[in-house]
Amino acid sequence: MSPGDEHDSFGGVGGSGQTRTRLPEGNGGDVYGGARRPVRSSRSLITVVGVMVLLVAAIAFANRGGGEPADATGARSGTPGKTAPTAATGVRPVTGKNGAIPTGYSHDDQGAQSAATNYAVALGSAEMFNTAGRNEIVSTVYTLEAAASQQDALDKAYSSKEFLTAIGLQADGTAPPGTTFISRVVPAGSKVESYADDRATVSVWYSSLFGLAGEASKNPVSEAWYTDTFELRWTAGDWKVTKSTQKDGPVPVARDQRASSAQDMADAVGQFGGFTYAR
Repeated sequence: MSPGDEHDSFGGVGGSGQTRTRLPEGNGGDVYGGARRPVRSSRSLITVVGVMVLLVAAIAFANRGGGEPADATGARSGTPGKTAPTAATGVRPVTGKNGAIPTGYSHDDQGAQSAATNYAVALGSAEMFNTAGRNEIVSTVYTLEAAASQQDALDKAYSSKEFLTAIGLQADGTAPPGTTFISRVVPAGSKVESYADDRATVSVWYSSLFGLAGEASKNPVSEAWYTDTFELRWTAGDWKVTKSTQKDGPVPVARDQRASSAQDMADAVGQFGGFTYAR
């Protein structure tokens, strides 16, 4: 991992895939604030028509009645290439925790997906910028062999003065006074690429929030989308990561919404706690 990529290879954010944030004009110096741009009437008409079409389709579907969806059984199988269900499958995804990271996953494809998703959250968290937090995450997420080979590289990358300066943090990895550092992964879904008894490859698609919330911030919190692919091995009764890669997207079209104020962003990260993600 190179510092300029802002920990791309380890579930982080930044790099070439960072989405552009359109800041409203007339914000009085607040990188988040400002008035919302007026929406064109043609867009409003299209939205109304689209909602009506969806409503009619929903009513028709509801009146059709009878049985389960045709792909319900196949979707539950976890077969690579098939669409995963959005509802819980009934299999308990995790049995315990190692510190703040869920561990103890079921020895099947669903357990592998749960492990990969939770590990993506941990690797993309602000705790990776703290030595103690990073050590705990690495030792929990990776196999013993992978952790030993990754630790030095991660420590060098996350403690690099050049890297920390580029993202607006101080030399010790903390946020400057008057700012709040935000690094959070929000998974949108997971997919089994391959599965064997003791091996699995799982891709996790997620949105990433990254930056500094504060009036004087030169790196405001922005959103980016990535897909991380984890190679997992069943070892010592749990799924652990042996290798991970990252690519940009898929990236959705951004809505025309007003960016929140710096204070609102800082408050949100403290008021809204993260989740344990699982199937």
